[in-house]
Amino acid sequence: MIQARNLTMIGTGYVGLVSGTCFAEMGFNVTCVDVDQTKIDNLKNDGIIPIYEPGLEEMVRRNAKAGRLHFTTDLASVVPDSDAIFIAVGTPQDEDGSADLQYVKAAAEQLAKHLKGYTVIVNKSTVPVGTGQLVEDAIRATNPTADFDVTSNPEFLREGEAVGDFMHPDRVVVGVESERARAMMASIYKPQMDQGVTLHVTNRASSELIKYAANAFLATKITFINELISLCDKVGADILSVSRGMGLDSRIAPRFLQPGPGYGGSCFPKDTNALAKTARDHGVQLNLVEETIRTNQNIKEQMADRIAANLGGVSGKTIAVLGLAFKANTDDMRDASSLTILPRLQSMGAKIVAFDPAAMPRAKQLMPTLTYVNSTEEALNGADSAVILTEWVDFRNLNLGSLKTTLSESKLVDLRNLFTMEEAKAAGLHYFPLGRPSKA
Repeated sequence: MIQARNLTMIGTGYVGLVSGTCFAEMGFNVTCVDVDQTKIDNLKNDGIIPIYEPGLEEMVRRNAKAGRLHFTTDLASVVPDSDAIFIAVGTPQDEDGSADLQYVKAAAEQLAKHLKGYTVIVNKSTVPVGTGQLVEDAIRATNPTADFDVTSNPEFLREGEAVGDFMHPDRVVVGVESERARAMMASIYKPQMDQGVTLHVTNRASSELIKYAANAFLATKITFINELISLCDKVGADILSVSRGMGLDSRIAPRFLQPGPGYGGSCFPKDTNALAKTARDHGVQLNLVEETIRTNQNIKEQMADRIAANLGGVSGKTIAVLGLAFKANTDDMRDASSLTILPRLQSMGAKIVAFDPAAMPRAKQLMPTLTYVNSTEEALNGADSAVILTEWVDFRNLNLGSLKTTLSESKLVDLRNLFTMEEAKAAGLHYFPLGRPSKA
């Protein structure tokens, strides 16, 4: 029986570091490899992680101390003893929406030089259909005598909840083209299977497509509920009640039906674009996916106009913005709604004073003309009004009564519906949520 013991993870970004650390937590001997010497030194010496992810740093330190988790820049030293090698490098979006596979191909060519004995190469990066064949061809061209299989094993990690998602997944998807590869992947995921998690085994093309299809569907679900916000405003319906009423249907389910200022992050924007591009390349038009992409961008732009209308114009006003990341519990600014909304408000003449518990270092690089402060209190002090953009728990605990006296116009625009109309009315605050029947 094939049994995996030594795993190598190429890439210590979000997917690679979370996956490698969780595999170590499950008892495997894991080595994470990266070309960034500083990043490796920080991980090796101090357990300092390069991303914000609750619970991860402590898990890294614990497994490194236990001798199960290692870090190196020397790929050649670990490949020969690896039972499985995971490629978890970045696949950034090209201008045409396609995934840039140069780092995936480079990793394949580098590891190919050092293969010894049967090894399973696992595509963990989010990649389009056909990437498994690209990796296989790159390895064979570099090392024609190597004994290996290439499999697909997409990740389904939510930022801010990644550790729990990995350790207790809804399912594990693997795409294989041989029985040996299937047996190796079953060995790797046996701890989850022993807990009752379904191992969904399919071919490589199906596995690659599952990742994109799942994210596109969830993006569509988010966009659907966000489109209903304006209709709720017009007819006097409550978007939260509509969302709950829909979600109680077991065929629909409640997750990803929370209204907000549009989806963002590292997955949904990139994956919907890549899926649409893959379809076009094969002569297929995915109209629903294409429209989801367009509508999501429109929603972000409309949110800026909504804020301006709620506040009776923003020219010459100081707005305290609470939250910059695309969601709570992450510092990820990729395609965050703030990147569309805030520059648009600035162009209308607003002065933006912003605070986010984790994302400000990244935000400062992307929006250098904003004023950044170090706390919620600093952002609110001296502001005319406030806008909640990200659903951090810090902002859920705001004292609305204090907010009324702090803000000169006593106005709060809440793009995450963190409070009830009753709470705002009791505080005497002018409160503007999304898709709620009336203003306090």
